[in-house]
Amino acid sequence: MKKTVLFILFIILSKFSLAQIELKGTMGINFLSVPSLQDYINFSHPDDQLGSFNSSIIFALEGGYFLSPNFLISLDLAYQLFSYTNVSTFGKYELVYTSIPISVIGYYVIGGDGYNVKFGAGAGPRFVNVQESLPGFGTTDTYSSTGFGIILRVDGNTMLGGGFYANIGADLRYDLNGEPENNGEKLTNSVYNQNVNLDTFALGVKLGISYLFGVSN
Repeated sequence: MKKTVLFILFIILSKFSLAQIELKGTMGINFLSVPSLQDYINFSHPDDQLGSFNSSIIFALEGGYFLSPNFLISLDLAYQLFSYTNVSTFGKYELVYTSIPISVIGYYVIGGDGYNVKFGAGAGPRFVNVQESLPGFGTTDTYSSTGFGIILRVDGNTMLGGGFYANIGADLRYDLNGEPENNGEKLTNSVYNQNVNLDTFALGVKLGISYLFGVSN
């Protein structure tokens, strides 16, 4: 019995050691379009208007498994941050919008000697948080929501050596983030008498490092 268990463990560990796996860490800039949030801020702060697209930073970790030389399935976990600050005679106003997008992504891979290019599409849940500090109150209100989003990605690796690759990529995202709330109270645009929703369209570029093991190219 013990020999059988040890044999099964040996087979599993051997297959894992031979697995074709990619691990990746990246940092990038996303340009966000959040029309409802834009209206909410601009009506309250006419002296400091948001444009149609605004920059945010995004950090991501990704782990993928090559099902074949031309197909990779991966799990992408990211953290995105956008903030707006306005200082006036009334005090300091600040809004911080963060999201944690989690995506399962399937890639078609074109590989060569020391490089590969990947074309991917995926989807997954989105976890959103908004913190708003109003001038004169000295408190911060926190609103949250859960949504769903899709992602399209073009991604490339160029070998650095020792299994490490320089990574560059571009993303297109659309997230249905819903209306954030705080204990049942939603963030409300009093001008339009509508709740603020954080549905977001984003274009982004990123740089990072990949480590591939068990992969021939």
